[in-house]
Amino acid sequence: MRTRFVLIRTSHAGNVGAAARAMKVMGFDDLVLVAPRWPNVLRRQETVQRASGALDVLENARIVDTLDEALDGMDHLCATAMTPRDFGPPTRAPREHLASLVAAGAGARPAGVAFLFGSERFGMANEDVYRCHVALSIPTNPAFGSLNLAAAIQVLAYEWRMALGGHAVAPAVPAARPADARQVAGMLQHWREALVALDYLDLAAPKKLMPRLNQLVNRAQPAEEEIHILRGIAKAVLQTAAKAKG
Repeated sequence: MRTRFVLIRTSHAGNVGAAARAMKVMGFDDLVLVAPRWPNVLRRQETVQRASGALDVLENARIVDTLDEALDGMDHLCATAMTPRDFGPPTRAPREHLASLVAAGAGARPAGVAFLFGSERFGMANEDVYRCHVALSIPTNPAFGSLNLAAAIQVLAYEWRMALGGHAVAPAVPAARPADARQVAGMLQHWREALVALDYLDLAAPKKLMPRLNQLVNRAQPAEEEIHILRGIAKAVLQTAAKAKG
């Protein structure tokens, strides 16, 4: 589904840059500004600084005079409103509503979804809310529900991306290769020798010490590098025990 973020009469240049950044980290790039305070807002220093690398979103953004122009090609309009209105579209939580859009049958899904945001000071005008299909209200602390414009965009961009399937989370480090049975057996033999050298394991009456250690290691599922560490410990124990007896 095509996705567009529409900022109506935005008054702070920094919020435009921050909005572009919020969109880009969630993989969206269609930004339209309706009658912003600054005609050159996309090139202002504060805008560029707050975009923090999302310059391509700013370069592709458009400035239009009317909301009609901004909504061209969009067929599902989502207003953003913290305060419910007595009249107008239903107010719903973003997660619930956006999931229902994606779950709808192929013929019922919108071709283009637009998220509309009003000015920082006054929010969305009633007449703009009335033309929308839904008013999305982010569940916030009832005693303090005020969100910065860019923060609200970030939340809705995240919720929409998750509804669409989300992005894969890249692991911080490459997955370690698990040790195989031969490596585990070699490590346990090394530990057996170390425990004997410490007089902890009595070969005449070993009981179930080594099988229990084997089960412990199997549950831990150590990686190859971890096996090397354990064998290094066993080697150090054997060296220390040999010195003590020598």
